[in-house]
Amino acid sequence: MNAEKNFRAAIGLVLLAAVVLIAEGTGALAAELPALKSPDGDVTVQIHRSPLSYSVVFHGVTVIADSPLGLDLKDQPPYGEMDLADQKQSSVDITATPVWGKTSSIRNHYNEMTVSFAEHAAPGRKLDLIVRAYDDGVALRYNLPAQNGSTDFVVTRERTAFYMPDDPVVWATSYAAFHHSSEQHYPRVQLSDLTSSSIVGLPLLAQIRPDVYAAIAEADLTDWAGMSLMPTNSGLVANLSPRLDGNGLVMGKLPHASPWRVIMLGTTPGALIESSLIENLNPPSAIEDASWIKPGMMAWDHWWSGDTKVDNDTIKDYIRFASEMGFPYQLIDWQWYGDFNEPTADITKPAPQLDWPALLQFAKEHHVREWVWLHSNNVNRALVEGKLDAAFAVYEKWGLAGVKIDFMDSDDQAMVNWYIRVVQLAAAHHLMVDFHGAFKPTGLRVTYPNLLTREGVLGNEYNKFSNRVTPTHKLTIPFTRMLVGPMDYTPGGFLNRSPSEWKQTTPTEVMGSRAQELALFVVYWSPLTCVTDDPAHYRGQAGLDFLREVPTVWDETTVLDGAVGEHIVVARRKGDRWFVGGMTGDQPYAYRLPLKFLGSGAFTAHLFLDPKKPDASYEALDQSVRTVTAADTLTLDMRPAGGAALYFEPTEAH
Repeated sequence: MNAEKNFRAAIGLVLLAAVVLIAEGTGALAAELPALKSPDGDVTVQIHRSPLSYSVVFHGVTVIADSPLGLDLKDQPPYGEMDLADQKQSSVDITATPVWGKTSSIRNHYNEMTVSFAEHAAPGRKLDLIVRAYDDGVALRYNLPAQNGSTDFVVTRERTAFYMPDDPVVWATSYAAFHHSSEQHYPRVQLSDLTSSSIVGLPLLAQIRPDVYAAIAEADLTDWAGMSLMPTNSGLVANLSPRLDGNGLVMGKLPHASPWRVIMLGTTPGALIESSLIENLNPPSAIEDASWIKPGMMAWDHWWSGDTKVDNDTIKDYIRFASEMGFPYQLIDWQWYGDFNEPTADITKPAPQLDWPALLQFAKEHHVREWVWLHSNNVNRALVEGKLDAAFAVYEKWGLAGVKIDFMDSDDQAMVNWYIRVVQLAAAHHLMVDFHGAFKPTGLRVTYPNLLTREGVLGNEYNKFSNRVTPTHKLTIPFTRMLVGPMDYTPGGFLNRSPSEWKQTTPTEVMGSRAQELALFVVYWSPLTCVTDDPAHYRGQAGLDFLREVPTVWDETTVLDGAVGEHIVVARRKGDRWFVGGMTGDQPYAYRLPLKFLGSGAFTAHLFLDPKKPDASYEALDQSVRTVTAADTLTLDMRPAGGAALYFEPTEAH
């Protein structure tokens, strides 16, 4: 009691205007919230009360200047002056083993502060703010607790802002409307160049200083609207997708938590790729026995590589190819159940030209399992009619591995919940899922690891109908879109051309060298990797051996080098083997690759490199095998739109 009396005396009359803070377990009073620091002390978050705001400092550099926080609720005035009702702090340091990932273990180490507010004046509404400080980022979320006399709520505005100092360079994608497939470029611009008429998508990458990078994202998006950003004169403000019924942005029952608002931090852009922050901010797997979830490579039918052809002979050829390559899967794309636009389209009735039982048997004999494409409209109709569970039961009986669902093109609250319901039903029938026409990942794959991957990226398919898959774009998306999760880019085009040679044609060509296309399988991450081209373009071709060897999930990931839009070198380990992918954009790039990551012993290095002759075909490879140790250094000379793909295995394995 003496400590409390002395404290009261020290603040005197200021107490009349101060906020009361009830510290956990003590009953002591305080006027200010302490700063929250990361475990290593290099990240500092400061929360302010009136008005409610926050700021973030990383390595002594202000990343987020004082920025507003808060929610507006329908038919209610904005929150008034907030008293601090409670403040709790805790620390967590645990290591988890994901079902699959870019690493085989994930350390979740953070300091957390939960601050409970109550309005000073009537009606005395309550709001909780939960803040976490990690060594590699900051996350905060709102919790709307149960309130006297209130059971329902509707959010009409989220005030969360991200005010970055000094007009930094950003890489940001933008859209004209909320309903889109998240498939755009991430151009390099100044923050001030973003216009208020644009809907700026996530993630957004910013270079605050030469050695300070920050990315804005969200995690654990559950029963809420997806967040984009709206540029203002002060900076970036949360911009939630509106409900299609016109009833605000988010509606629900109390208590209710928002998603995490995430600021990923690193001294290099590659450090953000290595981060597991999004994974750490999602609930663990809800699937008790996940042994049936098996990532891997997948052959893709004729849609991308030529004119659409859905017949028995074509599908069998792709099954054979998958079997030859040791791929566990093959995808049968659209039209397998006829015209999806027909109101009577039935996702359990194969098209009449297909001998479905024979195809499934043929796949089984070749040790390949099938995935099938579905239009979201047909899936939704089955869900609304109460037939989706039965349809997935049919797929399970057929022995299908999974479903690729397309054209959702929205992240409003209803669609966010739709994703969750679909992956839950799929899990109940041991089906894996790949979402196309999808919004950006927010970590749902952690809780439902049967969701192996999703699109939400301007990927290889755009070579079929545009010139947008440029070297700069290919060297930007690892540092932007891929920060938040796997991306089904569909790599593997073997009709490789220089940017000046490339043309839009059938069959589909790709900009970039053969070595770069192989490197995509290491640099880009997708546990289900859909290999894009025609068997006729693969058989007998240089580099095919690399595709037989490269995994799709990893025990360790390290970004060795990288500049956004320019070049990147990534090393990933699976067991005792290392794989390295290097890529460059419009300019040639030479990288000296120290092999110290290999560890002790001798390794056999398999090299798939760009030819040294500048006039060599972009389909050509310089292949070699040599013995190396961790003391060696290799030089990777990459041509414009070029690359390098390598793998290392212990010599004693031979």
